[in-house]
Parts: sequence; structure tokens; C-alpha cells
Amino acid sequence: MSEHQIIQGCIDGDVRCQRMLFDQYAGKMMMVCLRYASDQMEAEDILQNGFVKVFRHIGQFKYQGSFEGWVRKVMVNTALKYCQRKRIRFDELHPEMPHMPSVEPYVYSLLGEADLLHLIRRLPEGYRLVFNLHVIEGYSHEEIARMLDIKDSTSRSQLVKARRMLQQAITSLHKTTIAV
Repeated sequence: MSEHQIIQGCIDGDVRCQRMLFDQYAGKMMMVCLRYASDQMEAEDILQNGFVKVFRHIGQFKYQGSFEGWVRKVMVNTALKYCQRKRIRFDELHPEMPHMPSVEPYVYSLLGEADLLHLIRRLPEGYRLVFNLHVIEGYSHEEIARMLDIKDSTSRSQLVKARRMLQQAITSLHKTTIAV
């Protein structure tokens, strides 16, 4: 069955098509949800709520751009709404932040996808949101500011902090690996 037929089946309320669509995209979308969630259960809640929205609003898909991109946007927006309900605090950048040691470029190649996801999930929530939206989803700081109802300077400072924390975590991981 083609993607177009599956989408039309979902619009018509065909449970078989909904299952096929879920099976096709759940794995990829779970990875999106995991980046925004604090833990596995939270990611599963976001995924479930996201698919409810996908099925409820699938008739709004205009066949412009990829369907996967549309589903991804629904998941990201669902994750953001979930996080906003938790009232995330965005701290301003403090000028006295310590200088972070540089990381040798080869160290990044030693990290697997699961390692990087784990490090991203350990970031404080505000840092994680901005990092995901800017670095992974490709939103500008101005767009992030509108989405999260913050100043674009706050978005920039959250990204700086997130990158520094990730760099510090990677450095620590590298030192641990060398010591073993």
C-alpha cells in the first residue's frame, strides 16, 4: 500500500491504515521524543499524544513536502507543549562561566548515537529544548524564542550553555575511557 493510500485510509478512519502508519513512523518519532523527554516513560507519553494529534489532524496534511517531516513537526510541537506544561526555567548566561577544555576532534567519532542521545537527555530541560530545536531541528533563535515565549538572547545563551555542558560531558567520558 502506498503512503498516499495509507494517509487516505487514516483520514477515512481505517484502523489497519492507522496501525501501518504507526508501525512505519513510531521508531523514528520515538527517537525525536527521547531527545525532548527526561526519560523513557515521558518519551512514550509524548509519542502517544503526538500520534493522537497526527490521526486527529491528518486531513490537514497538504502533500507539500514529506509526510515524515509533517509527522516530525507534530511530534516536536507535542514535545514542546508537554515541556511547557512543566514550566521550564530558562536561566540567563552568567559571565563567570568557566572556560571549558577543548576536545580533540577524534573524540567525537568515538561516540555512538546512543551515547550522544544519553548525553543530550542529561542536559537541563531548557538547554535540551534549545539544543534540539536549533542544532537538530534547524530552527533559528528567533523562531525558538517565539515557540518557547523567551527572548532570542535567552535562546542563544541556552545553546551556549548546552554546548559547554555537552563538551564537558564528552571530555569526562573521554578521560574515563582513557583511564580504563
